[in-house]
Amino acid sequence: MSRSSYPHYYAKLVTSLLIIVLLSSPALNSFSIKEATVYELQLAFRKNELTSTQLVEFYLKEIEKLNPLLKGIIEVNPDALSQANEVDIERISMKKKKKVTIASLYSLHGIPILLKDNIATKDKLNTTAGSFALLNSVVAKDAGVVKKLRNGGAIILGKASLSEWANFRSLNAPNGWSGRGGQGKNPYVLSADTCGSSSGSAISVAANMVAVSVGTETDGSIICPSSFNGVVGIKPTVGLTSRAGVIPISPRQDTIGPICRTVADAVSVLNTIVGFDPDDSQATMEASKYIPSGGYLQFLKVDGLKGKRLGILRNPFFRFSNGSNLNLVFDKHLKTLKRHGAILIDNLEITNIGQILNFSSSGEEVALLAEFKLSINAYLKALVSSPVRSLSDAINFNQNNADLEMIKEFGQVIFLAAQATNGIGEIEDNALASLALLNKEGFEKTMNDNKLDAVVTPGFNAATILAIGGYPGISVPAGFDNEGVPIGILFGGLKGFEPRLIEIAYGFEQATKVRIPPSFKP
Repeated sequence: MSRSSYPHYYAKLVTSLLIIVLLSSPALNSFSIKEATVYELQLAFRKNELTSTQLVEFYLKEIEKLNPLLKGIIEVNPDALSQANEVDIERISMKKKKKVTIASLYSLHGIPILLKDNIATKDKLNTTAGSFALLNSVVAKDAGVVKKLRNGGAIILGKASLSEWANFRSLNAPNGWSGRGGQGKNPYVLSADTCGSSSGSAISVAANMVAVSVGTETDGSIICPSSFNGVVGIKPTVGLTSRAGVIPISPRQDTIGPICRTVADAVSVLNTIVGFDPDDSQATMEASKYIPSGGYLQFLKVDGLKGKRLGILRNPFFRFSNGSNLNLVFDKHLKTLKRHGAILIDNLEITNIGQILNFSSSGEEVALLAEFKLSINAYLKALVSSPVRSLSDAINFNQNNADLEMIKEFGQVIFLAAQATNGIGEIEDNALASLALLNKEGFEKTMNDNKLDAVVTPGFNAATILAIGGYPGISVPAGFDNEGVPIGILFGGLKGFEPRLIEIAYGFEQATKVRIPPSFKP
């Protein structure tokens, strides 16, 4: 062994001895990893009650136990334990040099994180959007958000399952299903909808198979599974997080955001992944003006509801079935919002809400189909190697592997409709102009005329409003329906309103603390 290798050798030896000591320490037994937040995990690291290696080992055991049932994870990173060991070694030297700060206790350094399987990693993991068509494809480099996560010291635990091709292949496939991943299950009520397309990201954090995760959204794909699986989801302003290296649908609507068990954990992830990326330069440069000096942790305020003007969009979103307990649940929440200082502007209506929510007449369908073909062809062409190089190739793969991809059962009607498009022409330009007008005369007008900090709706049904305009939203656990299926409350705002939404969401969460661990009911 050379002299230059001595420090690294002894650091590894010290880490190994530390782990042995911790495993036999009563302090570790008194610390519960399950349901632990990022803050609590970092505190345990600081107190030598836990190592990242132990944390990864814990999650691997939980995955082995629960994932055969829940199918929230497609692949586990074979290098996760070695990454954890490296972080543990780094932590020894960091403790000697750095003071403990609030920011460091919300840091992702040493925290395992799960990525939706449409987010590229340049490692031993696949990036397939759940499809066998992309199995063994090779990406050129890490996605932009993955680079930021690695720079922040996060451990890439694996790839989460999803609705295949981010729910943009078929109209008939159930939420949470993919060829590679199988059918994801809701950990609260196994027969209930998981929603999608970031289903596995939500399932896995809800069931404690990982601490935090990252999902993607084009229209509802973070907000909806977060609501259905009783977790927190942040859908950022489009461009606030880089889309580079993410299997695309629409550069106009695609965004990447955290799915976690608490608002603080989600903000910790958001704080790490926002910012300029030269590989998604235009969008991230435009959105960089919205990033506050000092980051987002400063907006985790217990009194965050005080003085906030909240627009309550009752029509058509507060319509529950006869006999539903959700009327009482949300009536109570509105009173809580008011009691904690929020100013409620009730019974607001967006004038063109019917057209906004109509996927066909709004122009969203026309725009997305054309944008998808252009975007996915560019993505596939840029891969280092791949079994498919175009949307046409993917369609042919599915036809030639019909049993594997369940084409007879679910079809690929969206793929076929997208393939029939021919770029952005007059029809697509008209659709895009229609969407822009709907945003200006609808949501934006409602927000500005009423000087709102956010709109409030139950569940996920307002996700389309936020999607077509690139607006942000946060879903927070709000309760359970008569069958025990979770439902969230959604706070949405204008572009760059993340600081206000974080204050509102955190204030609500701390005032209610609705979330409980999953029950795994049949």
